[in-house]
Amino acid sequence: MRVGENRYKPTAYTGGAWSPDEQHFSPLGGLIVHAIDRYLAAQASTDKVLSRISFDILGRLAVDECEIRVETMRRGRTIELIEATVVIAGQAAVRARAWLLGTFDTAAVAGDFSCQLPPPETLDSWPLTDIWAGGYIASLDMRPVAPPKPGQTTAWITTRLDLIAGETSSPLASYIALIDTANGIAVRQSPATWMFPNVDLTIHFYRQPTGRWVGLDTTVTFGPAGQGLTSTTLHDVGGPIGQAQQILTVRSQPIAGARRD
Repeated sequence: MRVGENRYKPTAYTGGAWSPDEQHFSPLGGLIVHAIDRYLAAQASTDKVLSRISFDILGRLAVDECEIRVETMRRGRTIELIEATVVIAGQAAVRARAWLLGTFDTAAVAGDFSCQLPPPETLDSWPLTDIWAGGYIASLDMRPVAPPKPGQTTAWITTRLDLIAGETSSPLASYIALIDTANGIAVRQSPATWMFPNVDLTIHFYRQPTGRWVGLDTTVTFGPAGQGLTSTTLHDVGGPIGQAQQILTVRSQPIAGARRD
């Protein structure tokens, strides 16, 4: 919920999967895009579309008020770079950079190699809460295309909740607010014995999303020396729209519980 011009307070529905006293990044990512949307509207700079955004997660995300500061790093007629910083308890917690690109009519040459997913209304819900705790996970409706497998799952997710209480968010912000979930839908190992939080999220769009359903065609790879990668083809109900990548720090689970360092 908003508590100031650029300040926001998380609710119980942001609760993280790794620890009850930290936020899940997904809704915060959507909030950052909402703040960028408001900044661009105030600057009368809405003639371009967000085509790539990268989030660097600088530490544990405390369940506390945050301030989001947005500025333009590069201005241009058809290309623009925006930076947003999330500040929690006086410290930078997330830095995001978004490339905005101009729009042109390229319908005559449009095409990709990804298959369209079955519609979400034809699929059954599956309780992600069987694997993960936290208020954010509990707020989701997840509908896998096939039974989830270790390291590989394709599923639709949505939520009944608005991104910000009492405010309308763009389809883009609402969509991005769910993408970070990808790292939790295709777990290779039980989070009770292994931890594998992501320290970043990078998203590329070649089409802007529509609707409230987010399709995640996800694979998770663990390397031999403590790093992993979650790779996702992104879909909306109209078909594929882009890609997302998350780098993971993989380690055995401390007995006392997981913490992001």
